[in-house]
Amino acid sequence: MSDFIRMSAAEVARGVNGAAFSASDVTDAVLAHVDAVDDRIGSYLTRLHDLARETARNVDARVKNGEKLPLAGVPVAVKDNMCLTGTRTTCGSKILENWISPYTGTAVQRILNAGGIPVGKANMDEFAMGSSCENSALGETRNPYDLDRVPGGSSGGSAAAVAAYEAAIGMGSDTGGSIREPAAFCNIVGFKPTYGRISRYGLIAFASSLDQIGPLTRTVEDAALAYEAMAGHDPMDSTSIDRQVEAASTALRTDLKGVRVGIVKEFVTENLGPEIHALYQQTYAELEKLGAELVDVSLPTADYGLATYYLIAPAECSSNLARFDGVRYGMRIEGADVGQMYEKTRAAGFGPEVKRRILIGTYALSSGYYDAYYVKAQKARTLFSQDFKRAFESCDLIASPAASSPAFRFKSKSDPYSMYMMDYYTIPMSLAGLPALSVPCGWVDGMPMGLQLAAPLFEEARLLGAAHAYEQATHHARRHEPKMLEVAS
Repeated sequence: MSDFIRMSAAEVARGVNGAAFSASDVTDAVLAHVDAVDDRIGSYLTRLHDLARETARNVDARVKNGEKLPLAGVPVAVKDNMCLTGTRTTCGSKILENWISPYTGTAVQRILNAGGIPVGKANMDEFAMGSSCENSALGETRNPYDLDRVPGGSSGGSAAAVAAYEAAIGMGSDTGGSIREPAAFCNIVGFKPTYGRISRYGLIAFASSLDQIGPLTRTVEDAALAYEAMAGHDPMDSTSIDRQVEAASTALRTDLKGVRVGIVKEFVTENLGPEIHALYQQTYAELEKLGAELVDVSLPTADYGLATYYLIAPAECSSNLARFDGVRYGMRIEGADVGQMYEKTRAAGFGPEVKRRILIGTYALSSGYYDAYYVKAQKARTLFSQDFKRAFESCDLIASPAASSPAFRFKSKSDPYSMYMMDYYTIPMSLAGLPALSVPCGWVDGMPMGLQLAAPLFEEARLLGAAHAYEQATHHARRHEPKMLEVAS
């Protein structure tokens, strides 16, 4: 395997900016590696070799002209719900299978402006609805650590690409855990910033009040660099926060002295099995060894997270996906009249999970049920924010599992409820709009697990700094290579 493949984003950028090697050198090596391994992994729905090489040449020219680019020559996997001009943008759905984006989303453009190289459009659960990447209608993505297991979802393609050295940065979106859970499954870092920190312009919407773009990387430092490149106010997104972005990559620390870490008493781990329980007890002890003070905190509404989320998110999905009707773009199946066209197009274009959530959301918003379900869920969401605000009065960060189990085998979760339970620990942070991340914390049954850390609103620098200290002290991610990955020589 080429040395370029294993380099972190920070190492690539330093090398390209310092003229030790070129962006084109890195790009050629990564594209060759993608061609060698991705037929087995399935990270990408669309490979962008020509665009990648053209972008790399432009980056080399900019560097030669004296520019210092924070992501110079860094290979990037773009989740396929993000628009990039002239590329197929499918959302993992048949209804958009052949749609070509006419514009580039703000977050993607900022990555390109910083010197990133778009390697391909990464697979995902259809319209970001899922926790395993099994809901993609257009391809199967496998976990690089065990090809019989899922990579997590919905950002499974981006996570697998980073874990399999097919990119140094994966762009993902997180609605209820769709960055953090696949990061945990694939032994990488997954970071969801504060809601509104990164523009959603050009992100095809699932649940607009929850969706947030963020990076998946192999190191916390790389996550900080990607975050700095993407974050900032955007007038094209009405929910974008007009607030200065703190430098995160210079706030990384080596210990946790003086940091109070909250352990949520409602987030019990005993019911996850003895091995997983023991792992998280060890993980919390590792935080203490780094100087953190562990404090007990309470989130009384924690058990209502799933019910709240699976009313709000489907309701917003029902509204957002109404635009896919065969009239303006995407799949169109003719009918005897316009009503029949709608029905045939949506029946053929959407998969089972998307249809399930549209039905749930439509029901929750319907006359006679709106107050009983949707309004009540919004009131519960307010309680989540209040609970976190009280909890953070006695701690600086909150620690918990990032997922309820290691990556599971394909088709092993046949009922929706067991799949939804995978997001039990991540959904509360999403409902409150908090920044949260997953960092590798150990292994169970030969598969990686993730520690979730969450911080108060806009405390991304604090969060990334603490995660870096934990990562550098423990090195859990380095203990195993993707054992079934055939690497390019």
